[in-house]
Amino acid sequence: MRPASFALLGLCLLAGCASQPQDPDGTWINQAAIDAASRGGPLRDALLAYGPNLEWRLDSQRRRASYSNGYEQDEGQLLAETEARLRVDFYGDYQEFLAFDGDELVQAASGTWPEQRFVRAPAAGAAHVPPGGHFERALYQAYLGGTWRIAEGLGAGGLVLFHSDGRVEGLPGAERYALCLAGDCAAMSGESDSLWLQLGEQGQAWLFERDGERLGIFAALNRAQANEMPDYHKGPRRWLLQRD
Repeated sequence: MRPASFALLGLCLLAGCASQPQDPDGTWINQAAIDAASRGGPLRDALLAYGPNLEWRLDSQRRRASYSNGYEQDEGQLLAETEARLRVDFYGDYQEFLAFDGDELVQAASGTWPEQRFVRAPAAGAAHVPPGGHFERALYQAYLGGTWRIAEGLGAGGLVLFHSDGRVEGLPGAERYALCLAGDCAAMSGESDSLWLQLGEQGQAWLFERDGERLGIFAALNRAQANEMPDYHKGPRRWLLQRD
């Protein structure tokens, strides 16, 4: 089965705006990280540059707010601290501050991370998307959407489609995929980007390199001992995909 680490945060800081949004509730995604990734470079670099948080969900009626960073999620109590700022209280006396700048949700800079900005995710199907799923789907579409041709490797000449819901068509031996966003899978792959490919109930980790419209997928060689956390390093390239 696919590891969990692959699968798987109102009012307005108005600084020139006239009024706060009437309905701040819903899901907000880190579009800056998606835009950076879609330029065709390393995924890890884009997420680190604009994250680490990838998605917020606000529910003012329940006074709840939650965030996801691609590996874990946390939920806290949503409070209106002032007319210009929201506060989210988490367990353990930990707080985050949110405000609105035009159409963007702004997570204030703290001692832990820099300022981060989010845009509202489409509402369609929101009830059926798990936490972090809106960001994941938008990222998959931007980063791997379109038609890829197998330039080298098994199935050379064939076409590959990566769907935003995690399905993949045309890649021999795989019907599902997931990009590693953070957590254990990232720790196991060092400085490399990694993904999970699965067929039926069987799957395994692979490493990949994205260079513009080219995507190389490499075997993940584990240098760790049997009783240690896997330590993956790049092995032979199994596929080279070219986006048409």
